[in-house]
Amino acid sequence: MPESRPAAAKRPVKSSREPQRIAKLLARAGVASRREIERMIAEGRIALNGTVLDTPATLLVSLHGVTVDGNAVQAAAPARLFRYHKPSGLLTTERDPKGRPTIYDRLPGDLPRVMPVGRLDLNTEGLLLLTTDGELKRQLELPKTGVTRTYRARAYGQVSQEQLEDLIEGVEIEGVRYGSIDANLERRTGANVWVEMKLTEGKNREVRRVLEHLGLKVSRLIRTAYGPFELADMPVGAVDEIRQHDLVTFRKTLK
Repeated sequence: MPESRPAAAKRPVKSSREPQRIAKLLARAGVASRREIERMIAEGRIALNGTVLDTPATLLVSLHGVTVDGNAVQAAAPARLFRYHKPSGLLTTERDPKGRPTIYDRLPGDLPRVMPVGRLDLNTEGLLLLTTDGELKRQLELPKTGVTRTYRARAYGQVSQEQLEDLIEGVEIEGVRYGSIDANLERRTGANVWVEMKLTEGKNREVRRVLEHLGLKVSRLIRTAYGPFELADMPVGAVDEIRQHDLVTFRKTLK
């Protein structure tokens, strides 16, 4: 008779959900960006099972029992991403203390709650990505992710292709270091030039400051692409949604 073997010990089943910081979970659910959520926690607006939280370092496996301003938070839905052709003259913010118009004054009322990916200055126009997912927003904005932003600038003054090509090594302006920029002279029209610039950092007013450093005065600035998503012939003020298949494919390429 064959020797009986002891029954194999059962391995503990690991939870498929690892604890994550509450700020990340709430951003993923589209409540706000991580930075905004940290401010909301500091203001006492977020609670867990009725207890007001005082630190964004709280670790959770889900948003069960979490409330924001007394309202329960819904589980995260799949991320959505939209293209918006931002006109000049709008601020990329939810509200302005000075009462100036913002993108939210012009966006269609049937859009879900969306957050801008990066910013475009008041007088900068072109492609602005909007997302329902705070974690996707963060991924797209981080310089280390390496997502290329493409701009076309019309500027008054003279510049050579050689000067523009030097920007590939980066440049320091008034103590601020700007990373590699792929810049090309498109054409000259009288006293103006059109320049295309591709960069991955997207620091505040980076394109304008770099061109001013070269002696140019920018009169028009258009963002034409953000990663693989292009403005193309999209009408000013129009909004459309990136197909879910295209978004999922793109996210797999992010570092």
